[in-house]
Amino acid sequence: MCRLIAYAGGPRAIADLVVEPHHSLINQSQAAEESKLSVNGDGFGFAWYGRGPAPGLYRDVLPAWSDENLLSLCQTIETHHFLAHVRASTVGETMRTNCHPFVYGSWCFMHNGILAGFNQIKRGLEQALPDHLYDQRRGTSDSELFFLTLLANGLDEDPHSAVTKSLKIIRDLQAGEKRPNRITAVFSNGKTLYAMRTSSDAKSPSLYYSNTAFSGARVFASEPLDADPTNWTAVAEGSLVCIQVDPSTHETSKQANKFAIPLVA
Repeated sequence: MCRLIAYAGGPRAIADLVVEPHHSLINQSQAAEESKLSVNGDGFGFAWYGRGPAPGLYRDVLPAWSDENLLSLCQTIETHHFLAHVRASTVGETMRTNCHPFVYGSWCFMHNGILAGFNQIKRGLEQALPDHLYDQRRGTSDSELFFLTLLANGLDEDPHSAVTKSLKIIRDLQAGEKRPNRITAVFSNGKTLYAMRTSSDAKSPSLYYSNTAFSGARVFASEPLDADPTNWTAVAEGSLVCIQVDPSTHETSKQANKFAIPLVA
């Protein structure tokens, strides 16, 4: 399983969270503690928001800890909002187009988990995409196709509804599938940061959001970045958590909005 982190708040170097903390994303890529696989070395990527609505994007297939370009960029790029991901591949080859995050317009998306029986439902999901989104598919992963499915079901207009509709489509295509679905995802349009966990066996990959560790900011992370458990709250199974970002000050809402979403049973 993959590991991920997302930040929204005052401008800061990406390295402040990806590289520097005791249990940073780089450390999690080599020594994950809440995952079946402790090493996540099948690529790395991050997306960040700057001047315009569309995020910048850097991805490569090298392990995060050995990519000198990654370390340099993280230390020099300062941003108010970014998403970063280290990959342990389950579906799709180890290639750049399968590395997260995925970007479309102002949206960026990253995923940790698996859609059961993906080879059997892939064609149905692709056929349901409108042409302009089908043409955007570059890789072979279930994660990218899930992102495009969310977009096709109204992610721009109503993210909660888009998640609910997309999960129903997946469940309908999986009729008779007995293997479990496990979906943890974080995505953003630069104005609101979203995180979701849902599964068919109550074993979604781990995800936490920060309580008091980052003043005026919010962080989602697969695993806590420090050793103080009071700084972090686990995102509940069957939920979508939304964090608003003030476009002028970049401060985040003090309260996280939470919505129930279906379990992919």
